[in-house]
Amino acid sequence: MSRLLAPLTRAVTYTRWLHLLVGAIIALVCGFVYPGFTRPGYGQWVLMLLIPVPLLMAAAVIPVVRRAEGLQARLMLFPGAHARVEGGSGSREAGVSVAPSASWRDRGRTAVWLVLRLWAGCAVAFVTGQLMALALELVDATSGGPAEAESLIPVPGHGWAYALLVPVPPLVLLGVVALAGRLMVSAALGLLGPTAAERLAALEERTEQLLERNRIARELHDSIGHALTVAVVQAGAARAAADPAFTDRALDAIEETGRAALEDLERVLLVLRESEQPASRRPTLTEADRLLDSARASGAEVDAEVLGALDTVPGPVSREGYRILQEALTNVLRHSGTVPIRVAVTVDDARLWLDVRNPLPTGAPVNGRGSGGGSGSGLRGIRERAALLGGRARTGPDEGQWRVHVELPLG
Repeated sequence: MSRLLAPLTRAVTYTRWLHLLVGAIIALVCGFVYPGFTRPGYGQWVLMLLIPVPLLMAAAVIPVVRRAEGLQARLMLFPGAHARVEGGSGSREAGVSVAPSASWRDRGRTAVWLVLRLWAGCAVAFVTGQLMALALELVDATSGGPAEAESLIPVPGHGWAYALLVPVPPLVLLGVVALAGRLMVSAALGLLGPTAAERLAALEERTEQLLERNRIARELHDSIGHALTVAVVQAGAARAAADPAFTDRALDAIEETGRAALEDLERVLLVLRESEQPASRRPTLTEADRLLDSARASGAEVDAEVLGALDTVPGPVSREGYRILQEALTNVLRHSGTVPIRVAVTVDDARLWLDVRNPLPTGAPVNGRGSGGGSGSGLRGIRERAALLGGRARTGPDEGQWRVHVELPLG
């Protein structure tokens, strides 16, 4: 019983009712002009349903009409988030499009929708009038007064027993309205729903958003993770050394690394806030010296070799290469400590090679997990960055050393 009465308490039932009745207005306007409302016959009622059809089909050719119908459907046919429905994969996607007609197929679907809305509105308006008239006749029969309303269902005689039947027509009317509203929702999803091109565009936009989120997550992981790792290693080394000069150098390294991390964080936050202010520039491989100096300041012995001109590397490749090198050095400091590190950067006409090696700690597992370079999101981020640029990355033990080898195309 509660499920049957639930539509009566929902506002969307009445907005759908209004939406249906509005669809019948054009038929009423045409009816005033021809054939008129002076006791029309059944044939004239049929004309009232057919005369507006050419006008509606002509209106459907105008692209903006589809947008107007979509907006009305969203606001009046759908509850809560309006035209939001559950997709097949559990995602939420737009159930009703608000884009103008972009093809003749869209115009045809809009025309069918307008005609369907006209006829459904007239049917609901007719049922509404008949059932309300019947309710008034039952009231008159209960009070013994003269019947002032005319319905297709006659009410014979008078009597107080008719009072028990007075609520029946309104309840039946609300049930009809609820059912008609559900049917119109299904029709709206089919006729005003997004086209294949609109769904593809929405999917591409969603994919771009996910890629941007993943990129931002990698940026924060690499930048903040590197800064915190350097700070922890520097602080521990300074405490162990108990040397004022070393402590000063350690504090300088922590300050420089922290400042760079704050710049990266500010840039990412500007992107997330969609600020109109330009975000700060992302570092490139031409600034790799500060990564190497930071690792050296942490106590690690870094032997770096650069072959080729880093300033000729394209911007996207250079920026991702910087982050890959940053993550590789961070992994060494985090998992192996201040061990000797061998860094080789090679640039030719077609490719960029990054190679980072460090000794595995004594007793480290063969697979290197948790020792030489970790196996979590950092290494996965390195592989993802390389794959997005059309390159490849190999990470793992290699002849007693932990090796990160990345190859990126420059084209």
